Amino acid sequence: MARFAVKGLDVYVEQWNEDAKQTIVLLHGFTGSTKTWHRVIAKLPTNIRCIAVDLIGHGQTAAPLTEKQYSMTFQIELLHELFRILNLKNFVLLGYSMGGRVALSYAVRFPSQLTRLILESASPGLVGEQQRKMRKIADEQLAEKIVANGVESFVNKWEDIPLFASQKLLPAEVQQEIRKERVQQREIGLANSLRGMGTGVMPELWGKPLATLPIPVTLITGALDEKFVHLNNEMQKQIVKANHIIIPAVGHAIHVENPTKFATIVKETIS
Repeated sequence: MARFAVKGLDVYVEQWNEDAKQTIVLLHGFTGSTKTWHRVIAKLPTNIRCIAVDLIGHGQTAAPLTEKQYSMTFQIELLHELFRILNLKNFVLLGYSMGGRVALSYAVRFPSQLTRLILESASPGLVGEQQRKMRKIADEQLAEKIVANGVESFVNKWEDIPLFASQKLLPAEVQQEIRKERVQQREIGLANSLRGMGTGVMPELWGKPLATLPIPVTLITGALDEKFVHLNNEMQKQIVKANHIIIPAVGHAIHVENPTKFATIVKETIS
């Protein structure tokens, strides 16, 4: 566990197996933190250095009041500076959902830093100005509700959306861990994340950005998450070196619903 001053912000990082030669960096999703990766990392071999990062506004990383510091561009530049501080080169980058969008955006901007990209239930953004405009309005409305009503009120509704329906089948202990991680977030951090790097405002990466990505990309989706299965099938068509793995009997958060299978895929992918 460590904190780093990066571009004027306090960034929280957890590291395992720091002397290992291979490195993988893991980025969580919206309402997540480094904790979301603990069960997966415990199942990875000790010859892999694992680095989990709390993204801006999440976990123990700073949650600035200014929306500008949550933009996808700023987040990518902050990560790039963090990786320089950590002396990281030629590593694997893994991102889940929101963290997957961040990881893909980073890979498009700095492909020479990476040996491979692993995206779990990720998206390259929305196509078309109208779709982005509608999503931006919806995210702003949600952000306002989070600030007005508090994190717990938001989480009560968030954990019941269809995207996470399959998580209701998890053991009570695991469900409680997920809820605890979510309710420990800060209102301004979640709200500004939606405003600054939500799907409605992030730069779209369909087309040339995907087609010119020079590194191997592994796409992972859960079979129960039909929207993202279709989305990633379309992504696979555009990425030259892409492999799409669909995991049966799980939904959006594969690493939470089946950490053993997810860790096995990660281990096999990077070895």
